[in-house]
Parts: sequence; C-alpha cells; structure tokens
Amino acid sequence: MSHEIKIPSVGESITSATLGTWHKNEGDYVKAGEVILTIETDKISTELESDKSGILKHLAAEGDELDIGSPVAAIEEGEAPAETEDSTSEESEPEENDSSPDAGTAEELSQDEVKVTPVARKVAEDEGVDLSTVNGTGAGGKITKADVLEAVSESDSTQAESPAAKSTAPKEEKRTTRKKMSPLRKKIATHLVNAQQTSAILTTFNECDMTEIMELRKRVQEDFVKRHGVKLGFMSFFIKAVVDALKAVPSVNAQIEGDEIVENHFFDIGVAVGTDKGLMVPVVRDCDEKTFAQIEQDIIDYAGKAREGSMGLADLQGGVFTITNGGIYGSLLSTPILNPPQSGILGMHSIQQRPIALNGEVVIRPMMYLALSYDHRIVDGKEAVTFLVRLKECLEHPDRLLVGA
Repeated sequence: MSHEIKIPSVGESITSATLGTWHKNEGDYVKAGEVILTIETDKISTELESDKSGILKHLAAEGDELDIGSPVAAIEEGEAPAETEDSTSEESEPEENDSSPDAGTAEELSQDEVKVTPVARKVAEDEGVDLSTVNGTGAGGKITKADVLEAVSESDSTQAESPAAKSTAPKEEKRTTRKKMSPLRKKIATHLVNAQQTSAILTTFNECDMTEIMELRKRVQEDFVKRHGVKLGFMSFFIKAVVDALKAVPSVNAQIEGDEIVENHFFDIGVAVGTDKGLMVPVVRDCDEKTFAQIEQDIIDYAGKAREGSMGLADLQGGVFTITNGGIYGSLLSTPILNPPQSGILGMHSIQQRPIALNGEVVIRPMMYLALSYDHRIVDGKEAVTFLVRLKECLEHPDRLLVGA
C-alpha cells in the first residue's frame, strides 16, 4: 500500500515551501520516524520524517517549490526486504572468486549501468564527472550526491597539487563564478522587495552617547554574572529603551491591515540574528515585563538555536518592532528595511570615539549612530523623531529605565 507524504502547514502566512535536501535516496527502505528530507521557507528550515516504514519514492526534486499540502514523497509500506543481506553477500562473491580481479567493479561499468540517484546524476552532469569512476556509498553501492561532490573535490585537489599539471596546463583564471540562489535567499529577496513596494519607508537618524551605559555595565557586570549566570549586554538596554519609546509614541507600535490601523498593546521585540543561511528575526516576548537578565538569557537561547538550525516558526512570529545591529559587523551608518507588517525598525551601529561639544567644551565620547526606519503611511515625521529622541534619552540616562522616569 502506498502512503503519500505531503508538505505540512508551517504557518498561516506561508503558502509554499522549497525542497531543500533529500536525506534518503530513491528506493531506500526507511523506518517510521526517520528524517527523509528538509524543506525551506522564507523563515525556517524544517525536517520531515516518514510516518510509515517502507520503500521511499521521490515525488519532487531538490530545489522544487511546492504548495502547502502537495505530495513530496511516497512510501510503499511493508517490512524491510529479507533478501537484502543475502543479495549483498551474493553480489560480493563474484568479485572475490572471479579470475579477473577487476571484473564487475564500478570502473568497468558505463555511465548508464551505474547505480546512481537522480540528484547525483544531475550533479555529475553539471560538474563533468564520469560516474563509472565514482565509488558509491549508498544502499547496494548506489552513488549519492555526496559521493559525486567528494569526487569533484578530490579531482580539484589532485590538479592543484600536481606540478606537471601546473607547468603544462594553460593558465585559466575564472573571472566570474555563477551559482544558483538558495531557496531561503530567494525568499528573503522577495520579502525585502515586497517591503519596499508596499510600504512608504522613511528613515530618521540621531546619535547616542554610550558613556553611561558602558560605565554602568562595567560597575555591575561581575555581580550581574554571579547572580544571573549571563553577561549584561547592550541589547537588553536597547530593548528596554525601545519599549519605553513605544509606550511614549504608540503609533510606532501599530500596523496597517487593509483599511484599518491595528494598535498593539504588547511589546514583543524582534532581534535580527545573522546565520549562514541568511537573516532570522526571533522574537523576545513581553519585554515590558521581563528583567534585563531574562532578556539576555532569551537572546542567548535564540543565538544557540540559530547556530544549531533548530529555530521554530513560533520563535519568529508576532513581533511588533525589530532591532538590527549592523555595528557588530563594523557598520557606521545604514538605513534598515522594515520587517512587514511592522511599522518600525531600529538600526544600531558601531561605537566610535568621536569629538562632541558638551557644556561648551569639546570632549571625546563613545558615540553610536541610531537609525529608525518607519512606515510613513502610519507614522508621521514628528512621531518618528519623538520616538528616536526618547530612545536616545533612555540610553544616555539608563537610570531612567530602572525607575520609569
């Protein structure tokens, strides 16, 4: 009996997903609960497990974009083939007993006779790899995508290390490299373009003297770590300051839905996190009710999930405002793009020692540029500037965050 595995629903706003990677080959016997493939959306990657035991059949290829609910694989239910072990030993006997030591090996097979997965065959064609020279590590000696990529790598290293190849081969320099966009990168690109086209994005700037925050952190850091087990970073100050500014200017904590304005009365703040696959924005919940230590712990937990690739859809949904820190990469000034349907995003930047005028004197202070991008359809310029000034005041006088002044 054949059982279909379909693309599951991974969120209300997500209508399609891209098949990222097959973890099991066509024709493999899989057990219920085994991971067979990974799908990718513009937010997360999700592993799909087989809910039945049987022979796997691929119904889509890597890179295909499928609607939610579309079949992606089929399982021919049944027990594991009893003859697998015997047939394997029988197939290996001729290699040991044949008078010709090379008889029946992969080296003598033609391209069409080699056992190979569809994905591996396509990669081999693209890279110009002779499949008859590749040793398969899949079930029954089948050549997998990993086997082909390893053969490509070995070929490249052999050519690079061969002095003869260096002296006789003509010098070829690649002036360009072309590679296909990853499914996640395509989704991110579409998301950003849509944000530009559907919102009236404007950015206002200010700068912040970080002296007080830096001195406060230095004074309490040791005791803070002993008591809470986490370091007191800058991000918790910025999140608390954003909450204060959102309370002072409620229009920034609102969004447009159709012809209605929805004003939020909660403070779930998204914090942009860079990963190998792209930018993710996990959401720190109820920031108005959490302590600095709780916020720092949430950020650490999300950073761990991002590294492990275990971020869930629930971690990324429901934010009302986003903070992105380009300063960790050395950015001095930028204009961040909105994260729809939110109406505001704050850009943090590098802290630099700069001369400023203070009380009639020129002094050197650690300064940071702040950038607030906002949706001008719902937030007026006066409100945006008021928000950023309030944020600046909270950061330059962090004691206000502690007493609510």
